[in-house]
Amino acid sequence: MCGIVGAIAERNVIPILLEGLKRLEYRGYDSAGFAVIDEDNTIVRKRAVGKVAELVIKSNAEPCSGKIGIAHTRWATHGKPSERNAHPHMSGDKIAIVHNGIIENYAELKEKLQADGVVFDSDTDTEVIAHLLQHTMRTGKSLMVAVRAIIPMLKGAYAIVAMNLDEPDRLVAVRSGSPMVIGLGIEENFIASDSLSLLPVTHRFIYLHEGDIAEVTRHMVHITDQHGHAVTRPIEELHVQNDAASKGKFKHFMLKEIFEQPDAVTQTMSGCIDLEGQVLINAFGVNAETILPGIENIKIVACGTSYHAGLVAKNWLEEWAGIPCDVEIASELRYRTTVVRPNTLFLAISQSGETADTLAALRQAKTLGYAATMAICNVPTSSLVRETDLLFMTRAGTEVGVASTKAFVTQLVGLFLLTTLLAELKGKVELARSLTQALRQVPALLQMVLNLDGDIQLMANHFIEKHHALYLGRNCFYPIALEGALKLKEISYIHAEAYPAGELKHGPLALVDAEMPVVVLLPRNAWLDKIKANVQEVEARAGQLFIISEASLKSELPTSSYILGLPTIPEEIAPIIYTLPLQLLAYYVAVLKGTDVDQPRNLAKSVTVE
Repeated sequence: MCGIVGAIAERNVIPILLEGLKRLEYRGYDSAGFAVIDEDNTIVRKRAVGKVAELVIKSNAEPCSGKIGIAHTRWATHGKPSERNAHPHMSGDKIAIVHNGIIENYAELKEKLQADGVVFDSDTDTEVIAHLLQHTMRTGKSLMVAVRAIIPMLKGAYAIVAMNLDEPDRLVAVRSGSPMVIGLGIEENFIASDSLSLLPVTHRFIYLHEGDIAEVTRHMVHITDQHGHAVTRPIEELHVQNDAASKGKFKHFMLKEIFEQPDAVTQTMSGCIDLEGQVLINAFGVNAETILPGIENIKIVACGTSYHAGLVAKNWLEEWAGIPCDVEIASELRYRTTVVRPNTLFLAISQSGETADTLAALRQAKTLGYAATMAICNVPTSSLVRETDLLFMTRAGTEVGVASTKAFVTQLVGLFLLTTLLAELKGKVELARSLTQALRQVPALLQMVLNLDGDIQLMANHFIEKHHALYLGRNCFYPIALEGALKLKEISYIHAEAYPAGELKHGPLALVDAEMPVVVLLPRNAWLDKIKANVQEVEARAGQLFIISEASLKSELPTSSYILGLPTIPEEIAPIIYTLPLQLLAYYVAVLKGTDVDQPRNLAKSVTVE
């Protein structure tokens, strides 16, 4: 969940390191630091608590330069945010490292090192790695050989970049469970945990595979696999708009990404549906035509927002395709005994494709007899994409805001397309055609909801002084309510909970009073009268009602409630459309409360640790 940047060049690399950290700040932002080898052949290290801007201020106040360096922006796991716990970490004055992930057996390793007289300067697990390297290199080993020697000692998931003062012409990187990419320049090369950070200096990348170790100099990149064999990894060109990491005209990345959703959905659907409205089976991978017709059950596994997308899909899959579906949180599934039903597809959903728990659950699933594995993911170079049999790529583009918006909506679109395809494979051709006809209306309807931006801002004013909120929905709209509540608490720090509306009288109703805002999703569907009855229960107890519904239903709703009137929406795609106003509501509440919308406290974008 932290961010790594490394560079080796014939120019001062500090501006490259700092710009890379700024672009990686969404991955972690409680402290930052860099280390370079300067012209006096000394490792100069600068660290600061807080965001990268604090490090920039410190760097400008105490100028230095170097042609090789490593940098890191941190999301704390071991040790509270402080300068002493910020990366890079050093052993003596010659070894410096940066590290993403968690070393699970660090306490045992630390105890052994301390018994040998090693003094620790931080509370982190990372410092153990630096001292292990220093200890190993006492016998004259090179940095590359030392890195390979200590890998068997480390348990956990990690990405490491190491620098040695005695080898000032090279960096060594290792990937084990956390992503790592090499950026290729002209007479200069780079290392990062995310290619986004290197776009100002290169568009050519080598993505390390699991277990790879790379030695990087100005002129070459040498990679060995986990068995020590020299390997060649393909060079990939990444064509991303230069403004992908820029807010443009928007105040925050989150708002920009909310407004990008109509285009993101259009891009995600592109090439997936033919002129007759049939979902193209090859959109799910080259082996989909062989695998999908035999699928009789589906197990969806995900975390956080992606888990909510899976809960929506469960309703679609069982209602339209007639396929039993279970949805589980990855961190729970991987630690319990499960029964795999015959012909079950294991479907993993992740925005980044590097979510540690989801990857671990996928790897476990491969040993349990699933018919096949599939990923729905937004990052084509991710581990999840490389490790599954089938694949659907969402085309949301780079999502920088920590609170996921367009990634979630495009996941729903991918799941909708999968459901439609499976319905057709089960012989429900007419239903499948009607579903694709509805899906094609999503971009235009999302744009219409964006035009209600001002009304949603007015609604947000009522939440400024609140400490709690309740969200209600039924059927597909319960997981949408969950997602709305998650967005509110993520970025505004208001405690929010979602319940199936039918559960209101089974406990949550006790919380309803004149101070409790209750957000109700009220679409025009078979449960309309049921939810209207739930609305009356809240009104009878003087609850503050905020109803999201079609404008045509306004006359049927309590006049005391705040109603956001949406356009007429086909029932099949309504969960996708109703997501957007909840995102905007959370955003404007957070803005009014003055929180850091794009980088909320204690959270990071890509959860690459357990």
